[in-house]
Amino acid sequence: MLGHSGGVQTSIDSFLLHIATERGLSENYQLLVRRVLETFAAWFKREQQKESVTDVTTTNLTGYLAHRKGDGIATSSLRVELVALKIFFKWLAVRGHRIGDPAEPILPPRVEQYLPETLNELEVKALLESVQGDGLLDIRDRAMLETFYASGLRVSELVNARLEHLNLEDGLLRVTGKGNKTRLVPMGEVACKAVQRYLEAVRPKQVTPKTQSWIFLNRNGGRLTTARLWQIVKERAALGGLDPTRLYPHLLRHSFATHLLNHGADLRVIQEMLGHADIATTQIYTHVEQKRLRDTHRKFHPRS
Repeated sequence: MLGHSGGVQTSIDSFLLHIATERGLSENYQLLVRRVLETFAAWFKREQQKESVTDVTTTNLTGYLAHRKGDGIATSSLRVELVALKIFFKWLAVRGHRIGDPAEPILPPRVEQYLPETLNELEVKALLESVQGDGLLDIRDRAMLETFYASGLRVSELVNARLEHLNLEDGLLRVTGKGNKTRLVPMGEVACKAVQRYLEAVRPKQVTPKTQSWIFLNRNGGRLTTARLWQIVKERAALGGLDPTRLYPHLLRHSFATHLLNHGADLRVIQEMLGHADIATTQIYTHVEQKRLRDTHRKFHPRS
């Protein structure tokens, strides 16, 4: 294995001792770094027939990263491996175990930006309007789906929504999101009417002595689970003529944000309604809109 005077394994062991005692990094992180460095060391020995850290070049490191990418490793994981290699070789250079840091010039790979799937407005309408009838569960499910789309809630926020946080007169719902942060979300007139109908016609029949103040209840008067909510969305999608395999609750949240943006809503306002701590998280929806514009241009412009 690689190392200063005794091969890389000696260097790796010395470095891991350093990050454990002098930097106090967690045991899990130490194990991660050991795995990364020993995997690189094995590759370097196999490919270069060399075993000293003094022989490692920038070209060797970029070759190794290309090899790992060829193995199908995710870009995010590749970035983690590069960080481990960078801190290792920087430490070697600072401690005088080799001249220069071969990892220093290497830039981290760009993380692919996956655009969220969305439903178009006609698909959302088909989903919502597929829930018809006066059955107790029909009324409940219509109210839930209308609230989901009108407010852009997370699954956990919907199942945990409580009566004392609901203000139908003003069309607002207070929810608790990630990081235990609360925010007010608007519901819209259609969702408010659907929830009002549910509260008057259905919920009182679901209540039991053990029922708490969750807005939406299951058949037995308890809180709906997130798993059951997933099932409901898929069942209703199938009834609406949509492909249930591509529908999941968070898709309505993505659609909520995208449709607001399409109709001119300010990104900062959308960020606040979604409960995103960082505007960068919300900006993904601008990429969705840009992609839609490009696709439309390609489809309809005579010189596209």
